[in-house]
Amino acid sequence: MKWGILAAAWAVLFAALHVYWALGGDLGLADSAGPELAAQRPTWFVLGCLWAAAACLLAIAVLAVAMRRWPNRLLLLACWAVAGLLLVRAVGVTLLLLTGAAEVSEGERFWSLVLWNPWFLLGGIAYLLAVRQPSRVSPAVRT
Repeated sequence: MKWGILAAAWAVLFAALHVYWALGGDLGLADSAGPELAAQRPTWFVLGCLWAAAACLLAIAVLAVAMRRWPNRLLLLACWAVAGLLLVRAVGVTLLLLTGAAEVSEGERFWSLVLWNPWFLLGGIAYLLAVRQPSRVSPAVRT
């Protein structure tokens, strides 16, 4: 399997969800960001969180494809960083929720543990596997 393509697909799907929310969609937003932000949708939230997240996700999708196509140390390091951030986010938020250190609604807790954190974990694993998968380009070209 081409893990870089799976990692890019993960990022594009997640970006699409953020675009949906930024354009006014509400399915799952209250359980992700909280009912207050979902209802009020302040400009800083829509621009700084939803659109910015979509842009970042599209950038890491491009990164996954670029690393596969033009492997070099900088792209490899960036993919390692993406994998690490996604994995730390998945595990860290899970620990906060399971220990009760984060004060969130029961709906937010449920959907974070059942959907969002596993989704971040899947993305982290996909990027980790993408980094570890040999590229089609010979090792001499990787410098």
